[in-house]
Amino acid sequence: MTGPFAWFKWIAVFQEWPVFAEGFVTTLVLSALALSLAIILGIVLGVMGTSHYKPMRTINRAYVEFIQNTPLVIQIFFLYHGLPHVGIMLPVFSVGVLGVGIYHGAYIAEVVRAGIQSIPRGQHEAAYSQGFSYWSAMRHIVLPQAKRMALPPLTNQAVSLIKNTSVMAMVAGGDLMYHADSWASTNLYYGPAYVVTGILYWIICYPLARYAREMERKLEVSL
Repeated sequence: MTGPFAWFKWIAVFQEWPVFAEGFVTTLVLSALALSLAIILGIVLGVMGTSHYKPMRTINRAYVEFIQNTPLVIQIFFLYHGLPHVGIMLPVFSVGVLGVGIYHGAYIAEVVRAGIQSIPRGQHEAAYSQGFSYWSAMRHIVLPQAKRMALPPLTNQAVSLIKNTSVMAMVAGGDLMYHADSWASTNLYYGPAYVVTGILYWIICYPLARYAREMERKLEVSL
Protein backbone atom coordinates (compact mmCIF):
# COMPACT_ATOMS: atom_id res chain seq x y z
CA MET A 1 0.00 0.00 0.00
CA THR A 2 1.29 3.43 -0.96
CA GLY A 3 0.00 6.95 -0.40
CA PRO A 4 0.33 9.68 2.22
CA PHE A 5 -0.96 7.39 4.99
CA ALA A 6 0.74 4.12 4.06
CA TRP A 7 1.22 1.72 6.96
CA PHE A 8 5.02 1.73 6.78
CA LYS A 9 4.93 5.48 7.35
CA TRP A 10 2.94 5.01 10.55
CA ILE A 11 5.46 2.40 11.68
CA ALA A 12 8.27 4.92 11.10
CA VAL A 13 6.46 7.49 13.26
CA PHE A 14 6.03 5.09 16.16
CA GLN A 15 9.60 3.83 15.88
CA GLU A 16 10.91 7.38 16.17
CA TRP A 17 8.44 8.58 18.80
CA PRO A 18 11.18 10.30 20.92
CA VAL A 19 11.35 13.00 18.25
CA PHE A 20 7.70 13.86 18.85
CA ALA A 21 8.00 13.38 22.62
CA GLU A 22 10.80 15.94 22.78
CA GLY A 23 8.74 18.49 20.88
CA PHE A 24 5.70 17.71 23.02
CA VAL A 25 7.60 18.41 26.25
CA THR A 26 9.09 21.60 24.81
CA THR A 27 5.63 22.80 23.82
CA LEU A 28 4.32 22.10 27.33
CA VAL A 29 7.15 24.04 29.00
CA LEU A 30 6.96 26.88 26.48
CA SER A 31 3.18 27.12 26.95
CA ALA A 32 3.44 27.16 30.75
CA LEU A 33 6.05 29.93 30.81
CA ALA A 34 4.34 31.99 28.12
CA LEU A 35 0.99 31.66 29.90
CA SER A 36 2.56 32.81 33.18
CA LEU A 37 3.96 35.88 31.45
CA ALA A 38 0.65 36.54 29.69
CA ILE A 39 -1.30 36.35 32.96
CA ILE A 40 1.07 38.76 34.71
CA LEU A 41 0.90 41.24 31.83
CA GLY A 42 -2.84 40.75 31.48
CA ILE A 43 -3.59 41.45 35.14
CA VAL A 44 -1.36 44.54 35.29
CA LEU A 45 -2.56 45.98 31.98
CA GLY A 46 -6.17 44.99 32.65
CA VAL A 47 -6.16 46.85 35.96
CA MET A 48 -4.54 49.83 34.26
CA GLY A 49 -7.34 49.78 31.71
CA THR A 50 -9.90 50.48 34.44
CA SER A 51 -7.83 53.14 36.22
CA HIS A 52 -9.08 56.68 36.84
CA TYR A 53 -5.76 57.95 35.51
CA LYS A 54 -5.78 58.61 31.79
CA PRO A 55 -2.06 57.80 31.23
CA MET A 56 -2.63 54.27 32.55
CA ARG A 57 -5.66 53.77 30.32
CA THR A 58 -3.65 55.12 27.38
CA ILE A 59 -0.86 52.61 27.99
CA ASN A 60 -3.44 49.84 28.16
CA ARG A 61 -5.09 50.83 24.88
CA ALA A 62 -1.78 51.34 23.06
CA TYR A 63 -0.54 47.91 24.09
CA VAL A 64 -3.79 46.08 23.39
CA GLU A 65 -4.51 47.74 20.05
CA PHE A 66 -0.99 47.28 18.71
CA ILE A 67 -0.59 43.65 19.79
CA GLN A 68 -4.07 42.53 18.77
CA ASN A 69 -3.88 44.15 15.36
CA THR A 70 -0.52 42.78 14.25
CA PRO A 71 0.10 39.11 13.42
CA LEU A 72 1.84 36.97 16.01
CA VAL A 73 4.28 35.65 13.42
CA ILE A 74 5.44 39.21 12.64
CA GLN A 75 6.02 39.83 16.34
CA ILE A 76 8.03 36.60 16.62
CA PHE A 77 10.12 37.53 13.57
CA PHE A 78 10.77 40.97 15.04
CA LEU A 79 12.05 39.49 18.30
CA TYR A 80 14.06 36.79 16.53
CA HIS A 81 15.64 38.93 13.81
CA GLY A 82 15.34 42.45 15.23
CA LEU A 83 16.71 42.21 18.75
CA PRO A 84 20.20 41.09 17.64
CA HIS A 85 20.53 44.39 15.74
CA VAL A 86 20.31 46.28 19.04
CA GLY A 87 22.72 43.95 20.80
CA ILE A 88 20.17 41.68 22.48
CA MET A 89 20.82 38.01 21.79
CA LEU A 90 18.15 35.68 23.13
CA PRO A 91 17.81 31.88 22.79
CA VAL A 92 15.00 30.97 20.44
CA PHE A 93 13.10 29.39 23.34
CA SER A 94 13.15 32.72 25.19
CA VAL A 95 11.95 34.44 22.03
CA GLY A 96 8.99 32.06 22.02
CA VAL A 97 8.13 32.70 25.65
CA LEU A 98 8.32 36.47 25.17
CA GLY A 99 6.54 36.57 21.83
CA VAL A 100 3.65 34.27 22.69
CA GLY A 101 3.37 35.64 26.24
CA ILE A 102 3.28 39.28 25.16
CA TYR A 103 0.79 38.50 22.39
CA HIS A 104 -1.70 36.72 24.62
CA GLY A 105 -1.12 39.21 27.43
CA ALA A 106 -3.07 41.71 25.33
CA TYR A 107 -6.08 39.40 25.11
CA ILE A 108 -5.92 38.48 28.78
CA ALA A 109 -5.75 42.21 29.62
CA GLU A 110 -9.12 42.63 27.91
CA VAL A 111 -10.52 39.64 29.78
CA VAL A 112 -9.34 41.08 33.09
CA ARG A 113 -10.65 44.54 32.25
CA ALA A 114 -14.08 43.12 31.38
CA GLY A 115 -14.09 41.07 34.59
CA ILE A 116 -13.30 44.15 36.69
CA GLN A 117 -15.98 46.19 34.97
CA SER A 118 -18.54 43.47 35.73
CA ILE A 119 -18.12 44.12 39.47
CA PRO A 120 -20.68 46.66 40.79
CA ARG A 121 -19.27 50.13 41.31
CA GLY A 122 -20.39 50.01 44.92
CA GLN A 123 -17.69 47.44 45.67
CA HIS A 124 -15.01 49.91 44.60
CA GLU A 125 -16.54 52.74 46.60
CA ALA A 126 -16.93 50.59 49.70
CA ALA A 127 -13.24 49.65 49.51
CA TYR A 128 -12.18 53.28 49.16
CA SER A 129 -14.36 54.26 52.12
CA GLN A 130 -12.48 51.72 54.24
CA GLY A 131 -9.14 53.32 53.40
CA PHE A 132 -8.03 51.03 50.60
CA SER A 133 -5.90 52.53 47.83
CA TYR A 134 -6.76 51.82 44.20
CA TRP A 135 -4.24 48.97 43.89
CA SER A 136 -5.02 47.45 47.30
CA ALA A 137 -8.74 47.57 46.54
CA MET A 138 -8.07 45.75 43.29
CA ARG A 139 -5.93 43.14 44.99
CA HIS A 140 -8.11 42.39 48.00
CA ILE A 141 -11.67 43.27 46.92
CA VAL A 142 -12.23 43.55 43.19
CA LEU A 143 -9.92 41.01 41.52
CA PRO A 144 -10.99 38.06 43.73
CA GLN A 145 -14.59 38.71 42.63
CA ALA A 146 -13.64 39.36 38.99
CA LYS A 147 -11.74 36.07 38.85
CA ARG A 148 -14.99 34.12 38.81
CA MET A 149 -16.18 35.96 35.70
CA ALA A 150 -12.80 35.95 33.98
CA LEU A 151 -11.76 32.33 34.53
CA PRO A 152 -13.71 30.72 31.61
CA PRO A 153 -12.35 33.13 28.95
CA LEU A 154 -8.90 32.90 30.54
CA THR A 155 -9.00 29.14 30.08
CA ASN A 156 -9.98 29.61 26.43
CA GLN A 157 -7.01 31.95 26.05
CA ALA A 158 -4.77 29.21 27.43
CA VAL A 159 -6.04 26.86 24.71
CA SER A 160 -5.33 29.46 22.01
CA LEU A 161 -1.88 30.12 23.46
CA ILE A 162 -0.94 26.44 23.33
CA LYS A 163 -1.96 26.20 19.68
CA ASN A 164 -0.16 29.43 18.81
CA THR A 165 3.16 28.06 20.08
CA SER A 166 3.25 26.24 16.74
CA VAL A 167 4.44 29.47 15.07
CA MET A 168 7.83 28.79 16.66
CA ALA A 169 8.35 26.16 13.98
CA MET A 170 9.05 29.06 11.60
CA VAL A 171 12.17 30.05 13.58
CA ALA A 172 13.35 26.54 14.52
CA GLY A 173 11.89 26.86 18.00
CA GLY A 174 12.19 23.20 18.99
CA ASP A 175 8.45 22.91 19.66
CA LEU A 176 6.17 20.04 18.67
CA MET A 177 5.33 21.45 15.25
CA TYR A 178 8.98 22.11 14.46
CA HIS A 179 10.01 18.56 15.35
CA ALA A 180 7.15 17.08 13.33
CA ASP A 181 7.89 19.22 10.27
CA SER A 182 11.64 18.60 10.44
CA TRP A 183 11.17 14.85 10.80
CA ALA A 184 8.61 14.64 7.98
CA SER A 185 10.72 16.73 5.60
CA THR A 186 13.57 14.22 5.81
CA ASN A 187 11.46 11.28 4.61
CA LEU A 188 8.30 12.91 3.18
CA TYR A 189 6.08 11.07 5.70
CA TYR A 190 3.96 14.18 6.24
CA GLY A 191 0.56 12.50 6.62
CA PRO A 192 1.17 10.40 9.76
CA ALA A 193 3.50 13.04 11.24
CA TYR A 194 0.86 15.77 11.10
CA VAL A 195 -1.93 13.47 12.27
CA VAL A 196 0.10 12.46 15.34
CA THR A 197 1.03 16.10 15.95
CA GLY A 198 -2.61 17.14 15.77
CA ILE A 199 -3.57 14.42 18.24
CA LEU A 200 -0.87 15.56 20.68
CA TYR A 201 -2.14 19.15 20.52
CA TRP A 202 -5.67 17.83 21.05
CA ILE A 203 -4.54 15.91 24.14
CA ILE A 204 -3.35 19.18 25.67
CA CYS A 205 -6.13 21.48 24.52
CA TYR A 206 -9.32 19.41 24.72
CA PRO A 207 -9.39 19.01 28.53
CA LEU A 208 -8.86 22.76 28.94
CA ALA A 209 -11.55 23.60 26.41
CA ARG A 210 -13.99 21.23 28.08
CA TYR A 211 -13.16 22.69 31.49
CA ALA A 212 -13.84 26.18 30.15
CA ARG A 213 -17.25 25.11 28.80
CA GLU A 214 -18.13 23.55 32.14
CA MET A 215 -17.20 26.74 33.99
CA GLU A 216 -19.26 28.81 31.55
CA ARG A 217 -22.25 26.51 32.13
CA LYS A 218 -21.97 26.82 35.91
CA LEU A 219 -21.59 30.58 35.62
CA GLU A 220 -24.74 30.88 33.51
CA VAL A 221 -26.71 28.82 36.04
CA SER A 222 -25.54 30.95 38.97
CA LEU A 223 -26.36 34.29 37.32
